[in-house]
Amino acid sequence: MSGLFPARRSGAAGQAPSLLLALETALPAPTVALLRDAEPAGEISLPATRPLSEQLLPGIDALLALCGSTLEEVDAFAVSIGPGSFTGIRVGVATVKGLAFGGTPPVAPVSTLTALACAAGRPGDTVAAVLDARRGEVYAGAYELTHAEPSCVLPDGLYGVGDLAARLPPACLLVGDGAPLLADASSAALGETLRILAEALVRPPAFQVGRLGHAFLAQGSGIRAEELAPRYLRRAEAEARRMGERLDPPPLL
Repeated sequence: MSGLFPARRSGAAGQAPSLLLALETALPAPTVALLRDAEPAGEISLPATRPLSEQLLPGIDALLALCGSTLEEVDAFAVSIGPGSFTGIRVGVATVKGLAFGGTPPVAPVSTLTALACAAGRPGDTVAAVLDARRGEVYAGAYELTHAEPSCVLPDGLYGVGDLAARLPPACLLVGDGAPLLADASSAALGETLRILAEALVRPPAFQVGRLGHAFLAQGSGIRAEELAPRYLRRAEAEARRMGERLDPPPLL
């Protein structure tokens, strides 16, 4: 699973969490999920029409009540740390830090792109998760899905649309709001093997954040809540303007 969890540590196998709360707030439609022994206990989507900061905690309370559980019973957290919406990532990370503050529950930081790819594909698929980063760039990563762990075939990064089209593996399934940007450029490079999955057909990925996080924690690689950090892949535009600097360019891989 190398490369799928940015804050990964080395260590011996640990104890898998019994009740894990997973948050996915980096994508346009935030979701939260509760997993019991790596199986879905419940999952809800939050409306994109209201500020996330106003509804995330009430949404978590509603999910726990729906599943007949309490926050005190949660023994681990998983959260998508990006890339994606800067505001959504900040709110999700800050919420997990607040919920775990003063306690010992381990936290699993999960790549948003990995979770999205796993939510969209099935074992045997090669899936590229692509998010619109504006200015002709996209956040993207590609993975081969198996019944066990996804294998990274293109690392998470900030790519120019044309550059990414040339790097995508053949027979690739594209998912995410950046996928349509690649349609013309990728079709020229990959021909009819290219497939784009409509967002409406993608299962809300909070459960996949939890499933990936559960595997991470079972290996003894959890981090403390205070160590949790966003993974933007690009600096915020407001910060760059304040410092009088250019935004980060696409990586030269």
